[in-house]
Amino acid sequence: MNGVDGNERLTAATGVALTLLLAAEGVTIVFLRPLFSVHVFVGMLLISPVALKLASTGWRFWRYYSGRPEYVRRGPPFLPLRLLAPIVVVSTLGVFATGVALLVLGPAGGIVLGLHKASFVVWLVATGLHVLGHLRRVPRLVLGGHRVPGTASRWLALAGSLVLGTVLAVATVKYAHSWEHWISARHGHDR
Repeated sequence: MNGVDGNERLTAATGVALTLLLAAEGVTIVFLRPLFSVHVFVGMLLISPVALKLASTGWRFWRYYSGRPEYVRRGPPFLPLRLLAPIVVVSTLGVFATGVALLVLGPAGGIVLGLHKASFVVWLVATGLHVLGHLRRVPRLVLGGHRVPGTASRWLALAGSLVLGTVLAVATVKYAHSWEHWISARHGHDR
């Protein structure tokens, strides 16, 4: 992806796409009963771009700590963000792993539902701080600045992750039905 600048731009563009999708997912949480299928759809769609973001940030981490000169010259992320990063990564993996597990297990998920909710709370706080920590730099990285070779490849990687996520979401949203029936029965509503 053409070095540190390209990696930084891919990470920022992916972060913007994730922020928009996560905002949509947030709406489904507020109105979970009527939007449960949408919650599942967006959640599954998010998996692929989240994997791309983890890969791009993991690449920077590996290149910096393995002593790659261009990454070392750029320097490490701001210390509080470095300290926050493991919490963001682990809670992100927790939210998605428990979400997928709940989809597989259905309403019989038991403790997994509690773990999903707990990991979401940790994720929300950590990721909120993470986003705030990067907010000022993102517009410049995504919209402006000097041209960095590999722009088409970066946009293709992001678009590909969104297409792959959409395919995954379409293929798995049907598994939300057992949850919708359980929610309806539990709240006395027929759909």
